[in-house]
Amino acid sequence: MTATMTTAGVAQAYDRWAPIYDLVFGPVFRQGRASAIRAADRIGGRILEVGVGTGISLPGYAATSRVTGVDISDDMLDKARARVRRHGLSNVEAIRIGDAEALDFADDSFDVVVAQYVVSAVADPARALDEFARVCRPGGEIVITTRVGAEQGLRGAIEKTLMPVTSRLGFRTDFPFALYTDWIATRGDVELVEQRVLPPLGHFSLVRIAKLGGMQ
Repeated sequence: MTATMTTAGVAQAYDRWAPIYDLVFGPVFRQGRASAIRAADRIGGRILEVGVGTGISLPGYAATSRVTGVDISDDMLDKARARVRRHGLSNVEAIRIGDAEALDFADDSFDVVVAQYVVSAVADPARALDEFARVCRPGGEIVITTRVGAEQGLRGAIEKTLMPVTSRLGFRTDFPFALYTDWIATRGDVELVEQRVLPPLGHFSLVRIAKLGGMQ
């Protein structure tokens, strides 16, 4: 896939989204967020949420899960920190700046890596997926909610046409699911365990990828 986005550009885009993100995207992504949180909490332990944004997901995690949130946007993180204080979320261990393509954590640091509507919003999706796999322990999972492009037909044509606009807004519309399956095929340490269509309109999916090598 031709990358038309840069990390700096994405950070600037989400700084602009910060004041209205919850209002615009909160209702649209509510069911996807709930599905990702349930999947992560089934494993529990240490959870890394990449692209934590305003922290809208944080109150939903079980109190027994220990959550670290990272995001590329300082303005989004200000809202996440305020949400942690407002809700008294003692299970949130840290909220900090972090680049999905260069995570500042040791290998095998987390039981679960959650990325909600993030992979289609980074400059190099395959590199971000490599980082998720690196910091996830063997036996853990990568839990992703993701846009899935139509690739053909009228919707596919519209998505391709909109790409120059949506890239400046911080996300891709033209995003084939083959990006995930092609990436998995290059590695021997991960496997796809679930792909489930999410509302609205079937344009999004929940994707669970297991990191192999631990107790299954």
